[in-house]
Amino acid sequence: MNSIKWLFLQTKIIANWRQLVSKCLLLLLCLFIIGIQPAFAGMKDDRYEGNIFVVFAGNGSLVPSKLTLAKTLAEHKPAMLAFYVDDSSDCKQYAVFISQTQAFYGRAAEIIPISVDTIPVKESYEPTEPGYYYSGVVPQVVLFDQSGKVILNKKGQVPFEEIDDKFREVFNLLPRDQSIEFKQRSFNEYSSELSQ
Repeated sequence: MNSIKWLFLQTKIIANWRQLVSKCLLLLLCLFIIGIQPAFAGMKDDRYEGNIFVVFAGNGSLVPSKLTLAKTLAEHKPAMLAFYVDDSSDCKQYAVFISQTQAFYGRAAEIIPISVDTIPVKESYEPTEPGYYYSGVVPQVVLFDQSGKVILNKKGQVPFEEIDDKFREVFNLLPRDQSIEFKQRSFNEYSSELSQ
């Protein structure tokens, strides 16, 4: 009889142990699910959520750029350098305007976004290197004409109209108030909402 009681007691202890372990695992799973932070990309915060041109401007074709600054200048092609960092709210908001500039001038001029984190630290830079033009602030825009001359070098969120005016001078286009307004189709709902 003692052996039957002992066997019954062992079975009961094992069953209780399994229930305890399964309840602990269920509790850990619930805590894990509750503790996970949702993935929200915020345009007005300074957190890193990925490349700003892909996430916020809806235009992954900008990075990496097709040509380097040295090649663009060697080909006598107008260019726009746009210095940025991926974890800056100002740069996140400005990415839409850089993308908009590419939509209008991307075939005639080279739009080159430069992450300042990728600029090598050196004593001095050549005029064909982006570090030569970087002034320590993001966003920053530098425009070059066909001869490689800097025609605009501004810090902060430079309005599209100011960039447009400079490119109109470079390409000998009519001023904005004298030309017809072209409207492009939106390539991405999210980026078109942000640009308005």
